[in-house]
Amino acid sequence: MRDIAVFTGSAHPELAEEVCAHLGVPLSPSRVSRFANDCLEVQLQANCREKDVFLVQPLVTPVQEHLVELLLMCDAARGASAGRITVVMPHYAYARSDKKDAPRISIGGRLVADLMVSAGAGRVLAMTLHSPQVHGFFSVPVDHLHALRELAAHFRRYDLTRTTVVSPDLGNAKEAAAFARMIGAQVAAGAKQRFADDRVSISSVIGEVAGRDVIVLDDEIAKGSTVLELLERLRELGPRSIRVACTHGLFAAGALKRLSEQPDVLEIVCTNTVPVPVEERTDKLKVLSIAPALAEAVRRIHNGESVSALFDAPAGDGGQQG
Repeated sequence: MRDIAVFTGSAHPELAEEVCAHLGVPLSPSRVSRFANDCLEVQLQANCREKDVFLVQPLVTPVQEHLVELLLMCDAARGASAGRITVVMPHYAYARSDKKDAPRISIGGRLVADLMVSAGAGRVLAMTLHSPQVHGFFSVPVDHLHALRELAAHFRRYDLTRTTVVSPDLGNAKEAAAFARMIGAQVAAGAKQRFADDRVSISSVIGEVAGRDVIVLDDEIAKGSTVLELLERLRELGPRSIRVACTHGLFAAGALKRLSEQPDVLEIVCTNTVPVPVEERTDKLKVLSIAPALAEAVRRIHNGESVSALFDAPAGDGGQQG
């Protein structure tokens, strides 16, 4: 593939390498260094002049470090006369800061989007943003992918005749309903109220789960407090089995260990939008790759083809999405 250059920061180089392998292009080298005063410096160590540059960097812990890396990569590519700069951001951590729900708080999702554009980003390729309005925070084109096809391909290995997909809250119910249609299942949702970042209450579950095989679906799992609360409500209703799935497996503060220790949780499924350290993985965890989907979207962006058409592609053995 000509006139394309793919770079990565330090957030998730393994994913960038896998994307490049599917594209059939080398991962261009870059260097991140730190001055004595703790400031970062980024050097893109391959020619960018008039090239279609893709910068792969999910915003994961430490988020601020990786954000500054990304901004510096954008600036370096712009200064190197890149023809176009596309930020490939599989996980946008600041997407959770998407509304003014208390006095005098910042809307970080919009501010960080402005920073990326100011640094030189001309396009963004993202996956499963926390809420639909985040798409509109960017003043440049955004191609918004989801991982439902990869998740559906995984769960189709099971007997789904008595399956209900459960969203932890009504905000994620639309995505859960779309996933339920893909696998031919019913859908249900929890009635959730959040009191703090790690304290939630789910008063009830709306939908049929008694005696059914439940797949709990959320966009991301951080501390796991929402899923653990939902499991308590589900147990009161007597499901036949429980599996947990999400796109972004952040698993902060021991969440993966706590979920894996739940005896009635048969499986935890996530994608590799963010790195899950090998030493933290458990026997119940299954990590699906979204590299083929990202690579196909990059190829289509580069060739000027429709990315939204990926929604219409046959599911096959996992397919792509966009």
